[in-house]
Amino acid sequence: MTKNILPLTVTALLLAGCVSAPEARAPARQPAPVERTAASFPSRPAPAPIRGLDGVIGKDANAIKRLFGEPRLDVVEVYGRKLQFVGKPCILDAFLYPERKGGREVVTYVDARRSDGAAVDRAACIEALQRR
Repeated sequence: MTKNILPLTVTALLLAGCVSAPEARAPARQPAPVERTAASFPSRPAPAPIRGLDGVIGKDANAIKRLFGEPRLDVVEVYGRKLQFVGKPCILDAFLYPERKGGREVVTYVDARRSDGAAVDRAACIEALQRR
């Protein structure tokens, strides 16, 4: 019997050496909650007045219509509006966006071009359209 016990004991010891103890894990830490504040509607910086454009930038649709007459196009978009005025010398697009959330729409940018698409000085186009 001693003969049978010795190989079994050796085998048991060898197998016991192959088994490792379970890893000691540090308790999982929950990350600290992140404090967030509600984002406010970003205020749009006032554009620097550009000579010749200051009579248009910041004006509402009614004021622009008084300057140039009825627009050829009046496109209402999701966040703003585009008014297009056409004259012999040029085409003027005036882009209106709310001053602030829920505020009135005012002209924030204008673009000018000839009927063939070539760029035109914006201030010169405004002046030409006002003279007609």
